[in-house]
Amino acid sequence: MGQEGPLRACLDAIPMPALFVGRDLRIVAANSRAVELAPRAAEHVPLVMVFRQPPLTQAIEDCLRSATPQQARYVHTEGPHESRYDVRCAYVPGDGFEGVLACFEDVTQLRQTDQIRRDFVANVSHELRTPLTALLGYIETLQGPAREDAAARERFLTSMQAEAQRMNRLVGDLLSLSRVEDEARMRPTDRVDVAAVAGQAVRRMMPLAQEGGVTLAAEMPEEGMVLPGDHDQLLQVFTNLIENAIKYGGRGADVTVSAGPVDRDPYLRKPAVRIDVRDTGAGFDPLHIPRLTERFYRVDSHRSREKGGTGLGLAIVKHIVNRHRGRLRIESAPGQGSLFSVILPRE
Repeated sequence: MGQEGPLRACLDAIPMPALFVGRDLRIVAANSRAVELAPRAAEHVPLVMVFRQPPLTQAIEDCLRSATPQQARYVHTEGPHESRYDVRCAYVPGDGFEGVLACFEDVTQLRQTDQIRRDFVANVSHELRTPLTALLGYIETLQGPAREDAAARERFLTSMQAEAQRMNRLVGDLLSLSRVEDEARMRPTDRVDVAAVAGQAVRRMMPLAQEGGVTLAAEMPEEGMVLPGDHDQLLQVFTNLIENAIKYGGRGADVTVSAGPVDRDPYLRKPAVRIDVRDTGAGFDPLHIPRLTERFYRVDSHRSREKGGTGLGLAIVKHIVNRHRGRLRIESAPGQGSLFSVILPRE
């Protein structure tokens, strides 16, 4: 154990959890990152008492026996959180210093990103397949049985236009989401009157509210509320939230857009501006709130598609608000309407 000090110093220079296992399969030394991962790694105990996952212990045994590099997967669970590590095992020869160096690479985020990418591709494919299938069916019918049927042709063309518009909205939202994600790390520097932008969104949505039998009103302060922001993106945020309130509030609902200063937001820990979009519609179960800003997540998939929703609106809102270093707060309950609040720092 005389060489343990220099060995630990070498392990501490490795920028990931790392430990050295001797020929007796006991842990000889571990760096501080490995001890954070498994506190008992500092006690020079048998490997199986610290890492109780057979694939890892088997890889280290194989490395000792064959003197060739081995790999294994290690899953670390702490409460509800699960982390995944790729473990690389390398044989180290030497008199009194023989053993295996095991390094743990955290691949949790890489695997989560890969899963998000696969889910995203699957969702986009599903969302596009439905209108495409409908369009192909209409075209086939128009080329065949309905070729000379003027009434059917008019009906199918109307449906084809609706499906094409749906795909166009989806592609537009995908492009918008891509642009927002590209700019996520670049905080806006322009000075914007956020109350004026919210008022502009209200005026833009007024025809839709009148068409849907919804009362849309704005309650804005007389003085301006200027903060660093991207005018077009904030307009998109308020337009999306107001449009959702109108569509899902339903005929006869009231939608109110209000804005006001916040002396000090407890989460942002600084002065802020709060813009509320409130509706008196049916509301929804609060259980949905944590997932509402996920891409393609819908409380009611059938109703959302009927209303022309793409399932990306709130994901876009979340990314834009994050870019502005703000936060989105959602409140709702069945029969009590919904409240979407955008809180943005004043500086």
